[in-house]
Amino acid sequence: MINLKGKHIYLRALEPEDLDFIFEIENDQLVWEISNTISPYSKFLIKQYLENAHKDIYEAKQLRLVICNTEDCAVGLIDLFDFDFKNKRAGLGILIKDESNRQKGFGKEALELLIDYSANHLDLQQLYCNVSEDNKMSLKLFKNHGFEIVGLKKDWNLINGSFKNEYLLQRILK
Repeated sequence: MINLKGKHIYLRALEPEDLDFIFEIENDQLVWEISNTISPYSKFLIKQYLENAHKDIYEAKQLRLVICNTEDCAVGLIDLFDFDFKNKRAGLGILIKDESNRQKGFGKEALELLIDYSANHLDLQQLYCNVSEDNKMSLKLFKNHGFEIVGLKKDWNLINGSFKNEYLLQRILK
């Protein structure tokens, strides 16, 4: 059995009951910058997404898992995206929804679990992520887990009328 359980959190597949949780995240304008979202999502569209969430990563080219604390409460999401089986790589994104749950180690544990899953179950060679230059907490998290900055995309994202740089970070797993 694949162990996606840490000391303080576990990762699980999406469930229909996650509709309101995902709806809140996808429509929170404070996190749109992270997800490159420019318009709200309807509950109808999110419900359709959840109905198709059972698809295998090899078919969907992505995997979204819910980060739950030991009280079985959803606290965030962690994603593999742009899954490329041929080249053995995927993008990685993570979000802890409420500020009150940040800096408690949930993201750290979730990242450790997903790195292990990616290397040992999916047999990936590398993971990468894109982080805004001013997102110091995410940069620290990824750097502390072996990700290296391999590039700076200048004026990459237009946020509130100003362009922001974005780092490309990469971790070779094997």
